[in-house]
Amino acid sequence: MDNLYVYVGIIGNIISVLMFLSPVKTFWRIVQKGSTEEFQSLPYICTLLNSSLWTYYGITKPGSYLVATVNGFGIVVEILYISLFLIYASPATRAKTAKLAGIVDVVAFAVAVLVTQLLMDGDLRIDVIGFLGAGLNIVMYASPLSAMRLVVTTKSVKYMPFLLSLFLFLNGGVWTLYAFLVNDWFLGVPNGTGFFLGFAQLAVYSIYMNSSKPSKIVIDELHDGSQHEHLLPSSTSNLTEPI
Repeated sequence: MDNLYVYVGIIGNIISVLMFLSPVKTFWRIVQKGSTEEFQSLPYICTLLNSSLWTYYGITKPGSYLVATVNGFGIVVEILYISLFLIYASPATRAKTAKLAGIVDVVAFAVAVLVTQLLMDGDLRIDVIGFLGAGLNIVMYASPLSAMRLVVTTKSVKYMPFLLSLFLFLNGGVWTLYAFLVNDWFLGVPNGTGFFLGFAQLAVYSIYMNSSKPSKIVIDELHDGSQHEHLLPSSTSNLTEPI
């Protein structure tokens, strides 16, 4: 029982890796078409920052190597995704993406590291890093709310991939259990939130999974707004990891 948290953390790592890899099919489509079309890179830019913060947290806090390993893998995957986006994006979109990634993933992360290293130490440093990671994590876990609204409006689960919703639910549940076992509420609060939101997604999916296809009128009305397809499926962002 003393090593239970290790086994739970390993399971969490496996689920998180599957979540990180879930958009591979989308990027394969981008490579085949040679264009990013209307896809957006913002979810991946945010996920890279999120993974970077949690890797930093895992390295800084003693005994949190399981958090660092999976998010270190996330950093590699997200950099690959963003690189592919930059390669296949139009010149204007490429410039915009590069600028945004530089500000969010380089400047913002560098500032966080410098401030916590130079002005803080000990438990205060760990708490501040955890607070930053947890705050960003909650925002990312809340992103599926728009997808749930779309499903209810169109009465179709076309916009909510089942496997991704399932992984969000499992990921949140496993890392919440891990956080409880190691008494780490910076991990527990955001992943507990993700667990309940994942459950809500699965509940909505079960309600509308047998519904008829959405009408073209409803879809057109929604698309006339800001409903553009993202690189990550709508139900994420992806997030993805003990974030």
